[in-house]
Amino acid sequence: MNTNDVLSYLQNLQAKIVEAIELVDGKNFLQDSWQRPEGGGGNSCLLEEGNVFERAGIGFSHVLGNKLPPSASAAHPEAAGRAWEAMGVSLVFHPRNPYVPTVHMNVRFFVAKAANETDEDIWWFGGGMDLTPYYGFEEDAEHFHRTIKTAIDVFDTSYYPKFKKECDEYFYLKHRKEPRGIGGIFYDDFNELGFERSFEFHKAVGDAFLQAYLPIVQRRKDTSYSERERDFQAYRRGRYVEFNLVYDRGTLFGLQSNGRTESILLSMPPIVKWRYDWKPETGSPEAKLYTDFLIDKDWLKLSPSS
Repeated sequence: MNTNDVLSYLQNLQAKIVEAIELVDGKNFLQDSWQRPEGGGGNSCLLEEGNVFERAGIGFSHVLGNKLPPSASAAHPEAAGRAWEAMGVSLVFHPRNPYVPTVHMNVRFFVAKAANETDEDIWWFGGGMDLTPYYGFEEDAEHFHRTIKTAIDVFDTSYYPKFKKECDEYFYLKHRKEPRGIGGIFYDDFNELGFERSFEFHKAVGDAFLQAYLPIVQRRKDTSYSERERDFQAYRRGRYVEFNLVYDRGTLFGLQSNGRTESILLSMPPIVKWRYDWKPETGSPEAKLYTDFLIDKDWLKLSPSS
């Protein structure tokens, strides 16, 4: 197992995505390198008030610690108390145009160090990506899901339906009884293929991101919109904030491990609204998001090519 290969891949992935988004937006990211007193550091890249993206954050981190935080050891009681090493790339892009969906991706690697000479390191990969539209389009949903499926089918055709289901279950706001968006894939504790093949799978997910998302951005970014759509976008962004602060494992892990707050909260949208017990007007485009998109759906049964 060579953790340096994972480290190098993640750093290169961040740089590749930053370059691609800068070409689309026309504005450059602010790059902020940082060190963590307890061990490790990272590089946070942020684009604010861009031409296409109101806020786009993509962070790389490589952090170390002496005792596994509760958010990680809960799923791995055998690793409790061990020294650990975590590295990953996490991004959230909040577009300005309400017809362009918000997107999230995370690819990470975790090692709980062997406690003594008779033990072995406990390691796993985790991550995925998901799409959160404000005004949904079936062709966008199908493209996003099909791109992911194509990328991971070469490893096992059972992975896409399995990890899609995990994504739908994970990105669900229990207190609202609604999904955050139209999903994608989500996996955690992934090591079943052995290190080399599991790493190849992990890279396939990271490498699929731009192909899955950028065609949707190009298709929707010049769509005209009014203050009505912007208002609904700000309202729906509130759900994003609620999920990240209440449920998201990465956010909780970062805060529990004394991570860098500015980097952990890169995912927060710049403009958000909440309303008391608001409901969209029946038959409206806003209502269509709830009836047609925020539902459990097989997006790949929409066309004959599925």
